[in-house]
Amino acid sequence: MSLSFNPQGSSWSIALLRILIGWHFLYEGIVKLYNPDWTSFGYLATAQGPLKPVFQAMTSEAVLPWIDTMNWAALVFVGITLILGVFEKAGALVGAGLLLLYYLAHPSWPGMAQVNTEGSYWIVNKNLIEAVACLVLFYHPTGSLFGLPRILSKNKTTTKTELS
Repeated sequence: MSLSFNPQGSSWSIALLRILIGWHFLYEGIVKLYNPDWTSFGYLATAQGPLKPVFQAMTSEAVLPWIDTMNWAALVFVGITLILGVFEKAGALVGAGLLLLYYLAHPSWPGMAQVNTEGSYWIVNKNLIEAVACLVLFYHPTGSLFGLPRILSKNKTTTKTELS
């Protein structure tokens, strides 16, 4: 068994990572969309760190409905683009941005209480890890390897051959 670098295996691994992260985003967006009781109020109201005033300002009655709508819409956008492999660079960038906002609302920095988190972390948490994974997806798009662009390019090739 050889342990040498395999570029094909690397590309397929990144494609699988893209689809799994896309699934995670799409699921989170759809759950928020179809749950009439969901709101980001609690998450924003308990924000910590240096951006606490910014996040808490988003909880006002005038702004919160827009924040909630933009949140689930962005989650669904990222999910669809990453699963299908279309506009995946835009989806990866939006995904990284969302995750960094989530991270900054509740940073896992030393000396800060862990409020509204799913565990106890020190500097690095799942949001930061997934944000970096989205950056990997941004720099290594795989839609042409496994995604809708590949399917569409095969259909174009077939159509050209059939017409010749």
